[in-house]
Amino acid sequence: MRTSVYVHFPWCLKKCPYCDFASAGVRRSEVPHEAYADAVLRELEARDLSGRRLESVFFGGGTPSLWSAEALGRVLTGVLAAFPERADDLELTVECNPTSLDRAKAAALREVGVGRLSIGVQSLDADRLRYLGRLHDPEGALRAVREAVSEMPRVSADLMFGMPGQKPDDFAGEIERLLDTGIRHVSAYALTIEPDTQFGALHRKGKLPVAPDDDYADTFLRAREVFAAAGLGHYEVSNYAAPGETSRHNQHYWRGGDYLGLGAGAVGAMSEGHAARRTKNDPRPERYLAGGGTVFEEVLEPEDRVREALMLGLRTAEGVDLSAVEARTGVDPRIGRERALSRRVDRGDVLLDGAALRVPAERWLHLDAIVADLF
Repeated sequence: MRTSVYVHFPWCLKKCPYCDFASAGVRRSEVPHEAYADAVLRELEARDLSGRRLESVFFGGGTPSLWSAEALGRVLTGVLAAFPERADDLELTVECNPTSLDRAKAAALREVGVGRLSIGVQSLDADRLRYLGRLHDPEGALRAVREAVSEMPRVSADLMFGMPGQKPDDFAGEIERLLDTGIRHVSAYALTIEPDTQFGALHRKGKLPVAPDDDYADTFLRAREVFAAAGLGHYEVSNYAAPGETSRHNQHYWRGGDYLGLGAGAVGAMSEGHAARRTKNDPRPERYLAGGGTVFEEVLEPEDRVREALMLGLRTAEGVDLSAVEARTGVDPRIGRERALSRRVDRGDVLLDGAALRVPAERWLHLDAIVADLF
């Protein structure tokens, strides 16, 4: 069975005010490089991976580029050895922040087997970087991307839009500057205010400046124009790639594939017949290092998996293969949704060609309402 692995690294130099991931601030000197690698490998040893084929490995966080390349490489070697079979096009990605990435670090990660870096640029405007609480400046971000491109075969970067005062042409300019580095994959996300964050607390008190909703659609469409002109296809609502540069790890998620979560706060979902079991590890690094494991689990029934398949798959240009979903869950997604599907097809909100269901790109701005109707 095709399976991806997500390894969570729970530390950052500073917790960003918009971030609701399982992460905590730490001094560089306090990162327990080898101890954390030992803990992840212990967890891995307890997992039964017989009959599974490894599709991709993604080190996320937090800031995995704070982890020593040697310790990270030891975990990567353990993951590769744990699977009886690996995909020929195995993708191995590490998330990085510009403050902990330079040419030497990129080279060290390449030496231990990493083939792809994902860099959290977020913005190339100094004021917006301060608003986001980022530690790097625009030139530092561009320098990190250029040095990564010079050492690593595949590099992606994240950008955010939807900040106060940011206009569509402002974001277009940031995209163009980023693409000038030679990068061939970009994730462009709208800022969202999550409740359990510093931004969430400020927003509830009315103390957080936010962008007007009207700017979102115009910026989204302007970004698509810039990426298209540069030859990057819009293959998922928030992701753009040159041919051959799509994120295979993310595509595995979006297609409903199994994934093993390792590390403090990591989430995984593994099939059990037509159902699946989702687990979450203890998010507290000190507890995880002391041997703490799963703190939450739930069974995803077949219909739960169908809803997730629609929610994730309809975000992509390829859409959802309904036959594949039925094979995985034992449930035909069309049953019980006939009226909603007919209504949305008539409106042009979805295209249904045999077992292929997708939302045309010109309707992606209405995606939430379309998916909710099909739930």
